[in-house]
Amino acid sequence: MLCTVLGTVLGVLVALYGLFELHYFLRMCLCVVSARFLKKRMHILDTSSVVGLCLTNDIDTLLYHMNNARYLREVDFARVDFYERTSLYRTIRSKGGSVVQGATTIRYRRFIRPFTRFTISSKIVYWDNQSIFMEHRFIGGTDGFIHCIALCRQRVMQCSVEDVMATLLKSGLSLQQPTVMSAGSTKRTAPTTSSTEFLDKAEAGTGGGTLEPAVSLSKPDLPPEVSKWLEWNEISSASLRSEG
Repeated sequence: MLCTVLGTVLGVLVALYGLFELHYFLRMCLCVVSARFLKKRMHILDTSSVVGLCLTNDIDTLLYHMNNARYLREVDFARVDFYERTSLYRTIRSKGGSVVQGATTIRYRRFIRPFTRFTISSKIVYWDNQSIFMEHRFIGGTDGFIHCIALCRQRVMQCSVEDVMATLLKSGLSLQQPTVMSAGSTKRTAPTTSSTEFLDKAEAGTGGGTLEPAVSLSKPDLPPEVSKWLEWNEISSASLRSEG
């Protein structure tokens, strides 16, 4: 009986690995659980960091560095971590929208060797009304060298990116309550206000307290490399449309 059960379980596992890349889905679930329940929340304009390790199933046929395709796979896990910790994905879904990968460009600078640790830093560098642009850097664990850099365009559908980002900027500000000082007293926290009211006061420089300059209220300027990349995308799209 025991042999039958073990044989069935083994057969199911083999079938799952044959039909799906099972460890990819398991690791993705682990990333979501870790980011949602174990890691600190982040402001939408903060930079997230996740640690990776190049293993034997990550290397290419030359056997001495990470497979080029694995970099984009690792970016998937880093992006999910960012989505969860900033509530970006949940905010998009709450507004009836969805998000897909619209475009990616990646530049390799130096090999990542087997059994080498690295960190992927992720941040939003720009957005327009339809897309969010993220930068991902693969940083060496010992020397801090940037081994690879990727730009990704996240296409948001059925809702406005500007609306999503405004909501997240406001919710991030509402977590930072101003400090009120009164004569002959110590610091105390001001009463909680709505995110919209707090944002209006912060922009006006009022509210009876001081706002720590940790959170930026402004949209990032369009980086020149992203501008050129967008230009290339438009040229490529026009060329493909002309082909019918």
